[in-house]
Amino acid sequence: MKYKHTSRPGFLLGFIDFFTAGLFFLFYMPLGGLQDEINAVLGRKTESYVKAYLLGIPTFFIYTLVWMAKISEELKEKAEELGIEGPHTSFRHMFCWNLFGCLCFGPMMATHRFFRTLDMIEKSLNAQTETPGRAPTRHRKTKRP
Repeated sequence: MKYKHTSRPGFLLGFIDFFTAGLFFLFYMPLGGLQDEINAVLGRKTESYVKAYLLGIPTFFIYTLVWMAKISEELKEKAEELGIEGPHTSFRHMFCWNLFGCLCFGPMMATHRFFRTLDMIEKSLNAQTETPGRAPTRHRKTKRP
């Protein structure tokens, strides 16, 4: 799979999502193709963000936060597996920035690092799928004496 979105503005996306109480990602995850990209990068079908969001409502969005933190940890492991140098997102990073940094742009910082890690992974996977090789050569007919 060729990943098209490898330079997302994570801080801006986090800002929009924070001030829309998560409603932005309800649309961006499935319609923007983010859910499919995460599934492809991780190599498995993850739980739908819509389901995580709905289950988060009665738990004051702790369920949604833990779901996102788990995905972050898996992305960190994937980045390390690919040999991508950090800093990466992680369970602790996502959880702590969202929980303790709420008044100081914490969710935006967490989302920025999440997308930074995802973008680095996707760039690395794109580079692996491109076939390294020689430039195409033209074969000319040569006249033999």
